[in-house]
Formats: sequence, structure tokens, C-alpha cells
Amino acid sequence: MITPRIPNLSHSLLFLLASLSFLHLKPSLFSSPHNQPLTLIEKSKPYEQPNHQELQITRKNYIVRFREYKRAEDHKNYLESRLKFGGWEWIERRNPAAKFPTDFGVVMIEGSIREVLIGEFEKLELVKDVWADSSYHRGLFGEKMKGFGKVGAFVDVKKRPGKIFTAMSFSEGHENCAAATSNVSISWKRHLLMQKSQVTSLFGADVLWSKGYTGAKVKMAIFDTGIRANHPHFRNIKERTNWTNEDTLNDNLGHGTFVAGVIAGEASECLGFAPDTEIYAFRVFTDAQVSYTSWFLDAFNYAVATNMDVLNLSIGGPDYLDLPFVEKVWELTANNIIMVSAIGNDGPLYGTLNNPADQSDVIGVGGIDYSDHIASFSSRGMSTWEIPHGYGRVKPDVVAYGREIMGSKISTGCKSLSGTSVASPVVAGVVCLLVSVIPEGNRKDILNPASMKQALVEGAAKLSGPNMYEQGAGRVDLLESYEILKNYQPRATIFPSLLDYTDCPYSWPFCRQPLYAGAMPVIFNTTILNGMGVIGYVEGPPTWHPSDEEGNLLSIHFTYSDVIWPWTGYLALHMQIKDEGAQFSGVIEGKVTLSVYSPPARGEKGHRSSTCVLHLKLKVVPTPTRSNRVLWDQFHSIKYPPGYIPRDSLDVRNDILDWHGDHLHTNFHVMFNMLRDAGYYVETLGSPFTCFDANQYGTLLLVDLEDEYFPEEINKLRDDVINTGLGLAVFAEWYNVDTMVKMSRYASGTDIVKFPRGGHVHSFPFLDSSESGATQNILTSGTTKADSPILGLSVVGVGRIAVYGDSNCLDSSHMVTNCYWLLKKILDFTSKNIKDPVLFSDSVRNNKPLYLDDNQLPSRRTDVNFSTYSVVEGKDLICRSDSRFEVWGTKGYGLQVRGRNRRLPGYPVNNFDRGLNSTIENSNMKTSKSSEKNKDEALGNKYLGLIYGDDLDMPMVVASHWLVPAIVAVSEATPAEERIWHWSLCQYIAMDEI
Repeated sequence: MITPRIPNLSHSLLFLLASLSFLHLKPSLFSSPHNQPLTLIEKSKPYEQPNHQELQITRKNYIVRFREYKRAEDHKNYLESRLKFGGWEWIERRNPAAKFPTDFGVVMIEGSIREVLIGEFEKLELVKDVWADSSYHRGLFGEKMKGFGKVGAFVDVKKRPGKIFTAMSFSEGHENCAAATSNVSISWKRHLLMQKSQVTSLFGADVLWSKGYTGAKVKMAIFDTGIRANHPHFRNIKERTNWTNEDTLNDNLGHGTFVAGVIAGEASECLGFAPDTEIYAFRVFTDAQVSYTSWFLDAFNYAVATNMDVLNLSIGGPDYLDLPFVEKVWELTANNIIMVSAIGNDGPLYGTLNNPADQSDVIGVGGIDYSDHIASFSSRGMSTWEIPHGYGRVKPDVVAYGREIMGSKISTGCKSLSGTSVASPVVAGVVCLLVSVIPEGNRKDILNPASMKQALVEGAAKLSGPNMYEQGAGRVDLLESYEILKNYQPRATIFPSLLDYTDCPYSWPFCRQPLYAGAMPVIFNTTILNGMGVIGYVEGPPTWHPSDEEGNLLSIHFTYSDVIWPWTGYLALHMQIKDEGAQFSGVIEGKVTLSVYSPPARGEKGHRSSTCVLHLKLKVVPTPTRSNRVLWDQFHSIKYPPGYIPRDSLDVRNDILDWHGDHLHTNFHVMFNMLRDAGYYVETLGSPFTCFDANQYGTLLLVDLEDEYFPEEINKLRDDVINTGLGLAVFAEWYNVDTMVKMSRYASGTDIVKFPRGGHVHSFPFLDSSESGATQNILTSGTTKADSPILGLSVVGVGRIAVYGDSNCLDSSHMVTNCYWLLKKILDFTSKNIKDPVLFSDSVRNNKPLYLDDNQLPSRRTDVNFSTYSVVEGKDLICRSDSRFEVWGTKGYGLQVRGRNRRLPGYPVNNFDRGLNSTIENSNMKTSKSSEKNKDEALGNKYLGLIYGDDLDMPMVVASHWLVPAIVAVSEATPAEERIWHWSLCQYIAMDEI
């Protein structure tokens, strides 16, 4: 499924909360009652609540969402009349939104009966669902907070309160800043060749000012840290509201004031874009940089009720499954409020987009420097809502200058900041200026979140160096967007409107690997922008129009939004070259068209309709040889936020939970490029193992996987390796329940505990570097243990298997030392049977099997319902839309196969269906009695006994890091020490290239 799907996660939420509770966190230094917003328009006496630590531990606040908008008092009375249980308390919210109807309430629930009460709440007819009103938090600023060092979600392994947000800006002159999730040190220190320019002049704002457009009559909502009254830089502060539990309207941090200055300041040293814009300052962050979902929900409701035109949110976080927040953003934009938001400061890592900027109805802004280079701090795409089963969308939408931008100080004067949180108000200021171009009486008929995004992306200047997942459409061009809006007619469009395999690096990763027959579908996920109305419909399926006869070699299946709401939808292309194009080499061109219609606007009689066009220019090559084709398993990868997954490398003490997830084109993008440079063709499997034909691939690559495996997958993979000659390369990771519960020590890597005799096993000492922060620093002084096996290679039947106990050396997100050289040598072995003389030295031949009793293997945590976020446990085996077309909707090869493609004149048909008749049931492998015994009692036998034999002469490949197919377990010191030992092969072997 390609569309962002957010399931009913009322149960999932409990498991997420449980995951956090495993950390045994003590109350934070910020442990103030969080759901009591205080004074908003005028100052009043703060809400008083007992400051009991026991209350913080045993009681938690929850958001109860209702199906209707009513007065808060009516919702309260409804709950009290329907629920006879005690143990809960309605929380009063005294803020400006209280005079308007609301669709949610906040209740405090006692921990001892939490699950029972939540269940009772959700049984009520008018209750939609129940969500926790807390997560974890990171600061607005990259600078150090007093007593806390680098701002993060965790401080010395203690969780901070509040909704999760990432650092968004960096102070002037602050050196060596980096996102807390990154190991990259970013230096801002540089000398410009000229004086700092006004950012407004770089975009030509003065041209529009000279025409009389200054942002007048535009209501701008700034969600931030507030602003001080009577600030000399602003001529039009209309309202200040406070949504926090602090008794102040003022900005004591300076972030909100700075953002407002970039948008609407009139100081000569730091001019804003739209000085006549009406400023509405929403103070949604405390002085401790903490906020909560419920504060945002009330503030968003108020923004809708008071008819804001534009809203800037210079913050964001990874939690796009905070459903109340996400759905409220949808509701906000559906009410024709144009939202602009920072894409995040977690660059240069890929797949680190922040929410809500990653939503298609929001204008997501990345940052560039004055040389038009992508700022190293700017988060990169793709969006990750859709994976592992589909493919992410292009984000950011646009980029703007975000380094050393001048803005207003708290009281007077100017300063500079860097970060996407200052690039966002640059675009918000541009938007305010553009809104004022349209006469006030016609604005709501012409301007909306989709039409404004159309004007920005169509007018943007594409930069020459970055790819589409770094820059989106390119650098904002105010004057080009102005020309588009002057003559704008409501229409629907597709973004991006062109996929060109000949345009590298912009079209990365598509331009790095051409299409060829027999491959998994290549998925390109685009966004439909519907400027005709908040709701639209697709009229009939999309159509592929090839430019010539050879274009018929391309087969495209489409998945798309039936209903486009609010303002946006998706169109995903699943592209395959037909079998008869196996020898074709060249370029295929054409276009895809899609018809969209919306209900008539006010005063119109007929539907509005529009035809969207997506142009394609695709490179095609003859099908590569089997030995050069690698299949990457994406299906069994679980990512945050469906499940809080501990980092494989836990050195980053402020963010010990991994929210980046894993994908070939995000945190493994450098590895992907390396494999392409080495001549390998890498495809992605987003469905079970039964959904690929092993005859087509030299190696199945399994890296840091977490999910379970269907029994059919286990049997098929056994056949694939032993009888079909499929190579299997595994890069595993640690799995240790005690550590996951305590999270008080840090680890990377693991060792092999079961391996057959006759293979080659390399063993090295573990190094206790849990406090040193060096997860891949071997050959240094330190306490060591006995050598542990970490690399194993073995021939099995006609196939070959390689198992290595570390994946961090392939992962760009927290890599210290890469092991690409080792990956290439492993692939030489698994795909081509080329044996490196060092790796296959007689001295490391395993003359007797490695063995560990099943009862000593790690078992899955019993305090978490894994099936909640597993795509296997409790689910049906089915080949999804990222499989070959012939097995879509079936259980896979050998079970159900659909018809073949037709043959085009002049193109021979290659047989890509060989192997389809080797059914799972007909596997000729025996299952040993010893392996069948106690299969349900241990992880080692229950989940992935890939290759069972009558004795340990056959490899037994099971899982340690949840379900990475390698029998691996974390070696530990004595229980009293509670240590996890680290190791890395990457620096240990110093022999030529290995």
C-alpha cells in the first residue's frame, strides 16, 4: 500500500507506552503537570496541582477524542454519566479555545486500572479513541541548555517530558552543532566573502513591496515560544495567546520572536518579508522547550475558529503516528489554512523528515546556504510513512536560505540563527506576501494549501547538485511564484511532474539503476495537488501514453487515492519492463495522465475537472546476469514509530530509540551507491520470501531485520538456498532483553552461537566500550573477553551463506567505520563463489560445530504484544503491490501464478518463470526430530530454523536481534556488571583491503 495508512492504534499506543516504561525512568527535572494550560489572553493565577512524584509515576494524562464538537462541559458530563468507574479525573483546560466547541478532552487515569478504563472509554458511542498525551522531547535549539548538554529526548538516559520534537535552530557562532541523532559534527564557522545580505532582497521582496504588496490583511499564526508585547520591530501584533502551563505570554527564549521577525519584522538590519502581516503569536512551548499534544490540539482548534490564513510551525518530530496531532493538521488545512513547517535538522541523514512537514498537505521546507548548497543539517527524504511496503514521497517540497539568517532579538536588535526553523519562516513570509497579492475578496476562492504549494514548486529554481529528496522542487523563487498566482486558475497537478532517468543526480536513486525485465517493480510515489477543492476524486484509472512502440515494453500498474483530501492525494507508479524487453537497451519516453474532479465552487453549477500529467523518461538495459543481482529484504524491517526500537548503536545517549528505520535509499543509501559502483543491481523486496523467484538473484541480503517469518517463507528459503543456489548474506545485530528493559548500557554488534562444522568462522575479542562511546573501536586498550565468533561463511547444498554480527558498519545513520569492503567480498562469495584467500584460510575452518542450547538463546519480550506492529504475526501471507505483477494478491511463487505478458513483434521472450513450480509442499528437505522438538519453546527453533538437518553439519540460521536470520546472542559479563561487550571486525583485520 502506498498511501500513508494510520491504523487504529489504541492498543498499539499501550505498547508504545509500555516500551517507554521499560526504561525505568525517574521523574524529569521538568516534571511539572503538563495538561493545565494557564493564562492565555490575560494573566491570571496559575493552576495549582500537587507536586507529588507518586502522581507523576502512577497517573498519566490521556486525550479522549469525540466524534462531535461540543462544549467541553458537555463532553465531561457525557463521560461522567456513562462511566461508573472511578480512577479517572477530567482535566480543565483554561485557554482561549474554551469558548469554542471542542472535539477532545483530557483525563488523568490511574495506572493500576489504565487498560480497563481506556477500554471503557472506547466503548462509548460518542468516543472516537483514546491517546496518551505525552511522548518524549527534544529542544527547539541546538545550543546546550544549562545542566543538560546537548538537547535530546533523553538526558543521561532519563526521559524528558512532552511531545517529541527535534532541534530546529542554532545560535550565531555556535560551533560543532549536530542533530542529536547524528554522529556528524557540523561546523557553522565560516567567513562570507561579502557582508550578510538581507534575505528579503535575495528573493526580490522589494519588487513586490514597490507594487504595494506588503502582507496586509493576512492573518499569520506563529506557533512557537511567544513574543513580547510592544516589540519595536513589529507594527501589527494582533493577539498573543499562551497554551502552556506557565503564567506568561512573553518569549523568554527568543525563538518565537526571531521567527516573527523573519516573517514580518521592520527593523532595517533584519527586515521581514511581509511587515504589514497581522501577527497572532501562539505560545505553545514552555521556557524549558516542552510542549504536549493537547496544547497543540487546543491551539489548532483556536486557529481554525479565528480564521487564520497562514500558520508557521518551525518545529517538528518523527512521530507521524501521533494520530490526534496528524489528524488535527489535516483538519486545519481542510479549513483552508496554509501551513508551513520545517523539515527538520537531522541531516545529513536520509529518511529523517519531521512531522508535520512530511505531510502532503503541509509545505515542508528544507534549508540551503548562500551558495545554494543543501545545508548539512537539513533533513532528507524520502517520507517513511509508506515503507516497508511501498515507497516514500518526495520531500521537502522546497528549500530556502536557512544558514545565518537575520531576525529579531527578544527585546530589540537583531541576531542570526541557522536551521530549518529559520528557513521555514522565510517561506512563510514569502507565502504571506503572495497571499496579499490576491484581492481580499477573492483569496479564499483562489488560495488554498494546494494552490499555494503549486505556485511554490512550479516557480522554484531547481539546484544543480542535490537530488529530489534533498531539495524537493528547489529553491523558492518569490517572483516566479508571483507570476503563477497572478493568472492562477484552479487545477490539479502532480508533484514531481517529471521522472527523468537521464537527470542525475536530481533523479537519484532512480537514475543510478536503469530498469530491466524480470526485476521487482520500481515504485515512484508522487503527490496529487488539487487546487480545485478540499476534496477531489479520481475519474477513472490513470493511463500510460508511450511516445513510440518501444514504450509498450513498459508495464505500469497504478495505486492512487480514490478520494483526494485534504487538497492532496497520491499516485504511485509500479513499473516493470515486460519479459519481451529482456534484451532491450535504450530510453523509453511517454506520459501518464490522470483526471481529477471536485464539486463545484460557490456560484458554479458544474464540477471542476482537470487532467494531471506526469512525464517519464526511463533508461532500460538488458536483464543483468543472476550473479550481479542482489535482493534487499525490506519486508521484515520494523521501524519507529509503530514500535519503539532500541538503536543498534546506542552511543547517542540523548536518543536511545531508533526512529529512522531502515531502507536501502535512506540510511543505507551510501551502501546502495557503493553496490551500484561495484556493478551490482539491487532490488527491494517489500513482501514475504514466497513473493520472489530465487532463480533470478545471486544473493538475498538481510540487514538488521526485526520481524517474524511465515512458515512458508522458512521452507521456501531453505529450498532456495540448498536447491536453487541462492546466496544468503546476513548482517545481524544485538538482541538482549535485559538491556532493552534497562537501557542503561550501550551496544553494537553480536556474536554467532550456532554454526555448522566445515564452514569458516572468524573470531575476535569483544571490547567493553559501553562508556567510551566507541562502538567500533577494537584493537585499543580495554578490558577484553575471550574471542567470540562474529563472521561465518559456509557452502550449503548449491547455495552459500555468510553471516556477520554487525550492521552498523553499513548504516549511514550511526556509522563509525564502514565495512563495504567486507560486504563486497561476501557478495563475491554468495553470488559468484569467489573465495577470498584470507576469509577462507584453513586456519579459520570450523572443524566442529558451534552450538548453544535453545534455552540459552534470547527470547522475545513477553511484556510487549509484538503482533501489534508485526507484519507477520497474526497476519495473512500475501504478495503486495511491490511484488512482481503476476503474484500480486497471491501467496507467491509455486502457489498461485497469474498470466504472462504478451509478446511484442521483434522482441524475444525470456523464461522468467523457471522455478515457479518448486512448491513449498514439495520441498525435498527433511526436518530433523531434534529440531522439531520444543519448537514453540525457544526463539532459536520457533522463528527461523532456516536449514534444519539431522545434525549440526547443516547450518542452523535463526535470530538474535529479534529475527535477523543468524544465530546470534549478545555476550555479557557477569550479571553484576550488567555490561554488553562491543566489537567490530572493520578495524580488526588489517590485511591489505581486509
